[in-house]
Amino acid sequence: MIEQHGELFLRRVYTEREIRYCQGRKHAFEHFAGRWAAKEAILKAIGTGWVRGICWTDMEIRRDGMSGPTVFVRGGARDAAVKRGIGEILISLSHCRTYATATAIAMAADSKKLSLDEPQDS
Repeated sequence: MIEQHGELFLRRVYTEREIRYCQGRKHAFEHFAGRWAAKEAILKAIGTGWVRGICWTDMEIRRDGMSGPTVFVRGGARDAAVKRGIGEILISLSHCRTYATATAIAMAADSKKLSLDEPQDS
């Protein structure tokens, strides 16, 4: 998709932070694919699948320091998660040259850490 649609595809699916992160990696396409798989898994964990009112960029996968990937949601994805009582989404993703996979787990809103709040840019 990136080779076919280039910058248009990147801007539609990924946040600025995700684009910077992936482009800074040795195998950028693999990292983009992993985040795409993660976003698909998040939609399934929220329980909506792809519906009107949710944008790809409503979901952001971050990896800071030595910690694993973290999910932040906003906009329509956040609204859907809150409506379903979700307070945190855990994500695991993996990728290689030919495949990318991800698993998302939606945690109840009474969990200690709420990552559904708007992320701070840094």
